[in-house]
Order: sequence, then C-alpha cells, then structure tokens
Amino acid sequence: MGTNKVGELIYRIRIEKGLTQKQLADQMNISDRTISKWERGYGYPDVSLLSDLSGLLGVNIENILEGDLLSNEFIGGNMKKSKYFVCPSCNNIVMATGDITISCCGRKLEALEAKKATDEDKLTIEEMDNERFISSDHPMTKDHYISFIAFATGDQVQIIKQYPEWNFQTRLPIRKHGTLLWYDTKLGLYYQFI
Repeated sequence: MGTNKVGELIYRIRIEKGLTQKQLADQMNISDRTISKWERGYGYPDVSLLSDLSGLLGVNIENILEGDLLSNEFIGGNMKKSKYFVCPSCNNIVMATGDITISCCGRKLEALEAKKATDEDKLTIEEMDNERFISSDHPMTKDHYISFIAFATGDQVQIIKQYPEWNFQTRLPIRKHGTLLWYDTKLGLYYQFI
C-alpha cells in the first residue's frame, strides 16, 4: 500500500464522480487541503474517515487502502457458468455472471461450489402439460431446507425461492435442456442436468 497509489485512486474516482476537492471535502467536513494532500500522496485518509470516503466515492474501503480497482475480464455470456452466493446470516441470494467481490451482513461472500447430485440427492422431475413439475421429499424444516432452485440454460437463468416449512415443489415450462441447481442450507449447492 503506497500513498501515491491511494492518492491516485481517490483523484481518479473523485473526477469520475464529477466532484471538486472542495465538494468532496465539504461532504466529509474536512478541508480541501486534506483531500489535496491525499491525492498528491502525502498521507493516507484517517481511519475514522474511511467509511465516509468509501460511501461518497462508491468504492470499498479495502480497495481504497490497496489503491487499486481490479477490473474483471469479460467472461462470455453462458449463463450455465453463473456463480451463486448465499449470505450465511440473512440467506440473501446473489447470482453473478463473472468474477465479483461481494459482501452481505458485513461478511465477504465466496462463490458456492456446486456438487453433482447423486441419485439419492436428485430432485424429482415429472413432465406434464408442457411443464416440468419439480419436487423433493426434503423435510424443509426451519433449520434445514432448500433455499432456492435455479434452472440455467446458455442464455438465461430462472431462480425460484423456496421457504422453510413449505412443501418443496415448483413448475417450470419445458423449453430447453439445461442445468438445475438448488441450495440446501446445510449441505450446499447441488446440480443435475435435465
């Protein structure tokens, strides 16, 4: 971590946001000379100011301290290769089509590793009336349930939320073949091909 890199990042993002040093300083209740000092590499923002600076610039504190924003490379458009994240605190579900840094409830989330379902783990799929009826005999208790299922093809993903203490069942229109994924709150992410 170098003061020059941090300063260059603050300068670059401030300019992208269309803010002058004075405008940024006023919003942080500090002097514009302080902003100038940071941008010229003559010091770091005080730790007590990092949260406000992060919010105003729209940049994670970690990235400010590293003085760098890493850009992701374009990763095609195959939705079957999407990544899924689940917050262990609030069970928030996030899907991304490429590399991403994401946090929820103050924790950095890691992409779930999908495991191929064994015959015992697979969901039951019945075709009727041009739909796939998907079900499972999972107990769906308050502490252990299937949180969501997703059906991914090359160009789209459909996510269906499931709830504890409800029967696990849903219907999907028969369109294409793809990957069926589901998240068990204790055992993780599974997939099977249909």
